[in-house]
Amino acid sequence: MNNHMQQDSPFIHKADALAAEALRQDAAFDTEQWQRYIEQEIGFILPNVQRKWLVNAVTQTALSYGLTILQLWQQLPINHELRQQFLDKVLIHESRFFRHQPSIEFVTECALQHQRRQLENDSNVNSNVNSNVASKANNSDHIATNELFRIWSVGCASGQETWSLAMSLAAKQLTHYTILGTDVSEQALKKARVGHYDNRQQALIPPHCQQFIQPLRQTSVIEALRFAPVATNTKQTIKNSVNANWQVMPTLKQQVRFTLHNIINQEPPTPHLQQVIVCQNMLLYFRKFDQRDILARLSEQCALGGYIILAPGEALFWRPSNMRRIAHPQINAWQKISA
Repeated sequence: MNNHMQQDSPFIHKADALAAEALRQDAAFDTEQWQRYIEQEIGFILPNVQRKWLVNAVTQTALSYGLTILQLWQQLPINHELRQQFLDKVLIHESRFFRHQPSIEFVTECALQHQRRQLENDSNVNSNVNSNVASKANNSDHIATNELFRIWSVGCASGQETWSLAMSLAAKQLTHYTILGTDVSEQALKKARVGHYDNRQQALIPPHCQQFIQPLRQTSVIEALRFAPVATNTKQTIKNSVNANWQVMPTLKQQVRFTLHNIINQEPPTPHLQQVIVCQNMLLYFRKFDQRDILARLSEQCALGGYIILAPGEALFWRPSNMRRIAHPQINAWQKISA
């Protein structure tokens, strides 16, 4: 979940008081109204059991901007910055490194096979260099297979899955790849881009990938504020930044980028088709009909012969005609077999 603010802060005491008042007066806080708004904006289903979480997100956002709850509701449709801040507080940003090792190993093996095909194609081109016709034909194949190996990490949160994939590929000395991490939370993406994490996350990284992290020097106040989300408590921002113990090696950042993207939108985050799309533990926050739409869009963005990887046991109802389920005991992967 989102990082909590310091318990001794006057801000949090006032936010708690507002939240408690809203919970006591149902007329002042229409839970269903806010749930419908969140679903309309990002498709995210916030269950009733997380009502207190929702109330806190609403009241803390309102307090950050000096607004009442009613004023916040009226401003959301016309204030993009305010809307993004509210959604950042609502969303669950929790993730961890190498969350599902079999899926990461599968993606790494796909990238290795892609590189082998490139090397074989290069060899074919060189062996036919004396034949004009053959050389042109092979050159055409070379262009097709020499494209970057593209991976899309959907709902990347604070970047742990995306960086895990980058570390695994780099450990195999792969370089001809690019990884795109997307999320609907700008706050989470700012942390992902910086790549600063604490010791609890480091302990999850396998020994062969520890080479891709380095100790983090004491972060200055200016650096901490540079990546702070809008209207965030300043003291807590600095505290969180200083608590980071290590960072992702800068060399990995050459192949990785992060961008804001709402998976409910029709427009893809990139015009490029992807060899692998990883979308794990995100679909469960959407209704089944939205899950179908999301999976259909992911299928459109998947290259022929490429893969979509879901969490084990996720979207078992899906039976697309252009995809086939991969027989694998540990992962939930689908390969695109037709356009």
